[in-house]
Amino acid sequence: MTGAEAARLLELQGISDGTPIYLDDETMMPVEPLCSWGRSMSYADLAEGTLRDYGRIMARFSGHQAGREHDVLTATEADIVAYKKWRTQSQKKPVGSSAWSKESSVLDQFFTFAVEQRYLRRRPMRVASRGRNALSPRTRRGMDIRHLSLEQYRYFRDVGLGGQRPNSQLNPSYRGSSPHRDRAGADLSVCTGMRWQEWATVLLPELGIGVDRYADEAEFNVQACAKYGKERGIFVPEQAMRTVETYCLLERRELTAAAARRLERQHRELFVVSRVEPETGRIHGTIDGIHQVFSMQAMPPKLRRITVWEGEFGLEAMAVFLCRGGLMPEADSWKRYRHAAWRRMVALANETTPRLPAKRWRWHDLRHTYALQLLTYLEQQMDGAEPDLAARRRRHRSYVSGHIRYNPLLIVSRRLGHSSPETTYAYLEYTDDLVHEYEAAFAGWLGDPDEEATYAQIAARAFHLEKSPAGAN
Repeated sequence: MTGAEAARLLELQGISDGTPIYLDDETMMPVEPLCSWGRSMSYADLAEGTLRDYGRIMARFSGHQAGREHDVLTATEADIVAYKKWRTQSQKKPVGSSAWSKESSVLDQFFTFAVEQRYLRRRPMRVASRGRNALSPRTRRGMDIRHLSLEQYRYFRDVGLGGQRPNSQLNPSYRGSSPHRDRAGADLSVCTGMRWQEWATVLLPELGIGVDRYADEAEFNVQACAKYGKERGIFVPEQAMRTVETYCLLERRELTAAAARRLERQHRELFVVSRVEPETGRIHGTIDGIHQVFSMQAMPPKLRRITVWEGEFGLEAMAVFLCRGGLMPEADSWKRYRHAAWRRMVALANETTPRLPAKRWRWHDLRHTYALQLLTYLEQQMDGAEPDLAARRRRHRSYVSGHIRYNPLLIVSRRLGHSSPETTYAYLEYTDDLVHEYEAAFAGWLGDPDEEATYAQIAARAFHLEKSPAGAN
């Protein structure tokens, strides 16, 4: 069977990209019931990355069972306990409770599938009190909310990502390649509350770049790149737009010029855009020789990464953020940028720098910072400063019951795209314990420290204009 025939067969069977397929090491024949379980996961319409993660988990468990001269169907409760101890205690780098919680969930799904499909008569784990079994995590974790102070953020952005010294002077030892790109990503994250996959996959037309002059502000919808595919509106304030504009003018042009010939050679593998409709958010182009039309908000990260259009130097990626290859950096690249930034921050820390967190910072910390700052700012705008803690708590309850539209908690919940306000409620315990308090949130965070704060723009949109971007349903 040729590769094309195999691809056609997988397409006819409805097998998604990333579906795990397990083969015997000696015969190279499919291993059951692992392959059937993988196919059932594919039909569940999970994301490609999720399917790969699930596949690796079951492959790891299968390998552990092979080492005990068992297979997945003959697993006993003792096997599962031994596997759990190995993963969480004995291996070279034990996983934490969060990682094991995901892994135990996958194993639980597999054994449920095996019983439903009659590969097994019953699951190998006994259910103890309160529903716990051998797969259950030892501890149940809440949200790991980690936010930054103004000083910490500027140090992370300017020293870690931007290649400066703590005194704002140029750092001659800096070896990064795109400081403006990384700074722009940080500013976009902290001023919009977008998750990593949302801001890192933004397209130029979504910010109004390339279809008109550089806009002062931008509004667009995220959906396919959002968690659980939940649609919500994003507002990008003026100062964040200026940071992106600086990156586009100083670094992005150089990256697109260097990669133009390479992209031209790859054009058959790319989605080549012929027309953009800013009013409707639709993109027309050709992929695999077929003319197609997509709504930008419905374009998943994988498609966004291969989307190109005709630019000044020839074909160029439509994504805002690019790497040396001319296309969108992937997760491992942004992780590498973040780790390198952390190493610089630690190496250059002195008595003038802010206190560094105990744990290495994450891109998601910027989303938490956005949420806490916006929540605090909206509360102050609603009632003014209230020094009494009990009164603040009563106010939160009163808002939820009586002022749905103008309740700060619900506004932030909508802006973050949380499925339930209960998730956002976990942030409340931190609003009374910020490292620093501000009269106006984010004053001086972006641009020139002497310029007037612009975070009120975000609050105004969220507080008074709670509406979707033009053309959104």
